[in-house]
Amino acid sequence: MSAAGFHPDFSNEVRAQVAKLKASATQPHGDVAAKDLRDLLWSSIDNDTSRDLDQIEVAERLPNGAIRILIGIADVDALVAKGTPIDLHAQSETTTVYTGIVNFSMLPEELSTDLTSLNENVDRPAVVVEVVVAGDASIQSSAAYRALVRNKAQLAYSGIGPWLEGKASAPPKVAKSAALQEQLKLQDEAAQRMRAARYKMGALNIDSIETTAELLNGQVSGIHVALKNRASELIEDFMIGANGVIARMLADKHVSSIRRVVKTPERWNRIIELAATFGEKLPSEPDSGALNAFLLKRKAVDPVHSPDLSLAIVKLMGPGEYIVERPGDPLQGHFGLAVHDYTHSTAPNRRFADLVTQRLVKAVLAGSAGPYSDEELDAIANNCTLKEDAARKVERSMRKRIAAVALTSRIGETFRAVVTGVTPKGTFIRTIDPPAEGLVVHGQQGLDVGEQVRAKLVSTDPQRGYIDFAVSTG
Repeated sequence: MSAAGFHPDFSNEVRAQVAKLKASATQPHGDVAAKDLRDLLWSSIDNDTSRDLDQIEVAERLPNGAIRILIGIADVDALVAKGTPIDLHAQSETTTVYTGIVNFSMLPEELSTDLTSLNENVDRPAVVVEVVVAGDASIQSSAAYRALVRNKAQLAYSGIGPWLEGKASAPPKVAKSAALQEQLKLQDEAAQRMRAARYKMGALNIDSIETTAELLNGQVSGIHVALKNRASELIEDFMIGANGVIARMLADKHVSSIRRVVKTPERWNRIIELAATFGEKLPSEPDSGALNAFLLKRKAVDPVHSPDLSLAIVKLMGPGEYIVERPGDPLQGHFGLAVHDYTHSTAPNRRFADLVTQRLVKAVLAGSAGPYSDEELDAIANNCTLKEDAARKVERSMRKRIAAVALTSRIGETFRAVVTGVTPKGTFIRTIDPPAEGLVVHGQQGLDVGEQVRAKLVSTDPQRGYIDFAVSTG
């Protein structure tokens, strides 16, 4: 973490502020201007181990067939004022870093997992984003406002996803509440509408693989793969919708804001070549709709290798970045999501850009002056991009260390793999099962991103996170 430019230890000033906040038993509910929504059947869905709950959701079917979705976002700003020690630390770090063994929180955990987290059965202030989705998946209306909320059920992707897909029975908390079952199925219906509309607009169906360490008696024993499911997609669809609403609201109010953009891919020609290896032809100019049609077709034909193809496409598209959009600026948009209006607003406990956006929204709602100058926003956006890249490197480095430990006993074995990077530092691959990244030390000539190869594990160095392979194509 330190080598990557982070300062993960909290200062004495931060600790003093935390102590003062904890000593103040009363939550800042009195200034929530508008709505008391604690009686609604809110729930959260997140990873099994998540304790920093940023958002909760509830939905309502309207008489005309539309569905009203409410997304409650933790009002972190209510406790963390701009310019305070906690805020300055968060501004420096910009993100929570998840290393697979320990989390380095952007905010002190006393806040992110407690005082500012939308934990089950506690009252919390929130910024609520409202979206009404019509039967044809069009957005009929949207709004944002402040409210008081109460999470009635903390749920996990691993339990809700298989149940929504009809592959497993409902988790105990859901099984004992018919109202909660109906609520979650309504949310899923709304999310499916939103997803279909996004795909129609050309959003990419990226099939990602997330890995976590399997621990046995405190030691890494293997790598666990967590694929997307219906529940994780539900939350993804809702968050994309909420972020779009907030971006458009700030634009309509002529407020400078931080946007999340993924520019048009510079390596589109390589994406064309990659599609051609599957007998598919993409347009000569970047086209997210055509690319998504290709990805969906390949997923239907070969679902096993779909995540590997998605990974190659993501690498060729390049990383996202934060920019400042001022009133009147041309829209840069998000190529992968096929949207022109996109920000980050739904995770203020773990991303500083989201906390900044929350303050901008609250200023608009209050009719007050913006809390940041354009120059401040520029500096914040640049630092968020730099630190996000640094966080990716830390997390990737730790995944390699974890994988090196898990694979040490399998030296000499051969694995199926996909080429994920060709750089001046070397050619890199990721094995399919278990998913582990490594360097090609023999047979790397002529390889390019997206190729399928056979890789023999040559050596591992857990201390440095090195995994070396010898490759044969085919």
